[in-house]
Amino acid sequence: MKKVFEVELRGPLQKSKYDWLKRFFDGKGLAARTKNRILIDYSTCIEGEDIRKRNLDIRARITNKIPEMIIKVGKWKGGDVRKEISVLLQEGQFSNLVQAYAALGYKKGILCVRNSLIYVYDDVEFALVEVPGHSYFFEAEIAVSSEEETAAAKDKVGRVCRELGLTLFSDEEWFSYIELLNREANKLFDIDRDGEEYFAKEFGV
Repeated sequence: MKKVFEVELRGPLQKSKYDWLKRFFDGKGLAARTKNRILIDYSTCIEGEDIRKRNLDIRARITNKIPEMIIKVGKWKGGDVRKEISVLLQEGQFSNLVQAYAALGYKKGILCVRNSLIYVYDDVEFALVEVPGHSYFFEAEIAVSSEEETAAAKDKVGRVCRELGLTLFSDEEWFSYIELLNREANKLFDIDRDGEEYFAKEFGV
C-alpha cells in the first residue's frame, strides 16, 4: 500500500550541530542523497490565510530538476501528521505547472530555496536542511500508509531525535521561524510581475 501520511518532526540546527550530524551519519556508513529544491508556497498568499490555522498546503516545487504538484492536507506545525498528494511531472515542465496554478487563480506565492542532505537512520528519514545564506534546520520523518499507524510512528521519530540530542520546535517556535524566513530569506513570487518564464531565467528550470 502506498505510504501517504507523513509523520514529521522539525527542529533548529546551529551550523556546528548540522556538521556534527553529517559526520555522525557519514560515520555510520549511511549514503546521503542531495535534494536541491525550489518551491512556491501559494497558501501563505491566500487572503485571510493564517499559518497557525492552516489545514491545506498548496505548493509547486522542483527537486533535482523534477517538477511536482504537491498538496498537503492537515495542520502544519512544528510536528505534524499530514496526508500528502503528489503529482510528478517531467523535467522541463515547471513553468507549465506554475502557469497552470496561475490559471486556477494562484498567482502569488512565497518562493523558497532549500538544499538538503537526506539520510535514513534507524528507519527515520532525516533531512539536514540549509536555507542558503541564512540558517539550518532538520526534518525527521516516517511515512506510513494508514492514519492508525501515525501515533506509533510519531513516538519513534521523537525517540530517535532525543537519542541524537536534537531540540524540537514547539508549534509557536516553528511558526515564528517561518515568519522569520519569509522576512529574511524567502521571496514573494508574483507571476503577473515576474513573468511566466521567471524560473527558467533565474534558475534554469
